Amino acid sequence: MADDMLRLEELEAALPAMTRWRVPGGRGLDWGALEAGLGTPLPSDFRSLAEAYPVLSIGDFLTVSLPRPGGEESWAAQGKDDEILQDLYEMEDMEDYVPYPQPGGLIAWAESNSGDVFYWRTSPADPDAWPVVVRTDNADWIEFPVGAVEFLTGVYGRTLDVPGMPGSFPGDNPEVLGLDEPVD
Repeated sequence: MADDMLRLEELEAALPAMTRWRVPGGRGLDWGALEAGLGTPLPSDFRSLAEAYPVLSIGDFLTVSLPRPGGEESWAAQGKDDEILQDLYEMEDMEDYVPYPQPGGLIAWAESNSGDVFYWRTSPADPDAWPVVVRTDNADWIEFPVGAVEFLTGVYGRTLDVPGMPGSFPGDNPEVLGLDEPVD
């Protein structure tokens, strides 16, 4: 847990505009319901991010899909029943990847407004070791050996390059909006 908080602080340092959306004391998500509905635990860094923040829109480009309190079962259902991913699988357009809930299948956690999707590959068994997989809008599949928070930190701290992204990504000092919590 201490490592997850450190990773979250590193993300906040790389993307300081997000800190205004931090929810003091946490959001109170029902992880038991979410993970039971999904059929798997989720990475602890993502859990820390989701407890601290609402859905985030970064730079009017990337949306990080964090579960909402009361919407855990819906978030889980979307992770299990990704129709677009299933269509790609049926069209054999996924390289060696498969949709979740197949073993090692992909679960989406973010997307861009130009059609890029950011997933976890649910293998190995330890969710904290799940790599990030990006499917670019050009249908390229790229895997990164890091978790979601470390991935975002690398992208916005400019230590991680994602081939195939627009030249303006990640942008200088991108605006961050919290999309599902009331603003004070």
